[in-house]
Amino acid sequence: MVPLQLPNPSDPRALRIAELLLADPSDRRPLTQICKVAGAGKRTVERLFQEDVGMTFGKWRQQLRLMQAMRLLAEGAKVTHAALESGYSTPSAFISMFRKSLGTTPARFFGTAPHGK
Repeated sequence: MVPLQLPNPSDPRALRIAELLLADPSDRRPLTQICKVAGAGKRTVERLFQEDVGMTFGKWRQQLRLMQAMRLLAEGAKVTHAALESGYSTPSAFISMFRKSLGTTPARFFGTAPHGK
């Protein structure tokens, strides 16, 4: 199971990116565009995330989106709403990632799947 915590980078450039995405997990801009905000290149940011938080930027962003979606689902949101609000292009993409990360579907995880399915 994936630990549901999200370390923040300490480098100011990487932290600016983290704060931008924490404020809006649904931001789907590619890292190259987001890097302009931080004043650092893509490779630098990728290296900073790996060094500061022990995971790639992509993995960090996925963890952020998963945590956002889980918060929304726990509050009673439908899977479609949680997926789109967390930056996934489709509910099926979100469900696939959820299953890979947590070993089950969101409905089963939150106990909302119909019995017998």
